Amino acid sequence: MSEQPTVDRGMPSAHFSGRGRERDLATELADLARSLQQEPDGDAILEGFVHAALELVPGADEGSVSVVLGRTNIGSRSPSSDLPKRIDALQMETGEGPCLEAAYAHRTIRVPDMHREQRWPHFARRAAEAGARGMLSIQLWVKGDDLGALNLYSYEADAFSDESENIGLLVASHAAVAFAEAEESRQLKEAIYSRDLIGQAKGILIERHKITGPQAFIALSLASQRTNTKLRDVAEHLVSSGSLLGEDHGARFPAS
Repeated sequence: MSEQPTVDRGMPSAHFSGRGRERDLATELADLARSLQQEPDGDAILEGFVHAALELVPGADEGSVSVVLGRTNIGSRSPSSDLPKRIDALQMETGEGPCLEAAYAHRTIRVPDMHREQRWPHFARRAAEAGARGMLSIQLWVKGDDLGALNLYSYEADAFSDESENIGLLVASHAAVAFAEAEESRQLKEAIYSRDLIGQAKGILIERHKITGPQAFIALSLASQRTNTKLRDVAEHLVSSGSLLGEDHGARFPAS
């Protein structure tokens, strides 16, 4: 099983004092997380939390989860409109912006007004032209060189406050935990499915060529190497088509 994302909640604004409301929201979000655990994949979970953020975070008009792969490629998951997609494309094109900053250097980044933003001048100018006046980015997870951030956008300047940050952090923390659990479950299911596929493929080879289990596994491994194909995909092809990849190119089975 691959490494699991490391959850990082970030730091709330120093001046926020609504602790009673924070506890109520945390309870609501925990209930949401439990209900979303029944969803079939991580994207459905992220979509649910983006929707919750738009409902709960003051000033938020649009939202998405930005995923940064290999510290270079940025993509939007569960965007509420085309605006988050355009903003992520701008960050990738310019190589700068709040999502990258939140993901790599800081935990929470707030942009009150793109017209006054000086940290990323090229990005800010074009983001404002695209329709995003304010932005709030909160780190969700870190997994090697792959990162995720919850991004919220406002059409008006100065829409986000300390309260917005704190509630956004609550949403992000619950989303990160729920997503990590969903990914762990998905990876476990994939591992079981792969094992079953390889077992079925071995059974086909054993019956067809009267070889042993270890010999069948070696045959699958050799086909994987010859065709530069994952072992699971070699097994799936054999189970679905009845033929072994590379069989027409001089494939040989291990001797008894």
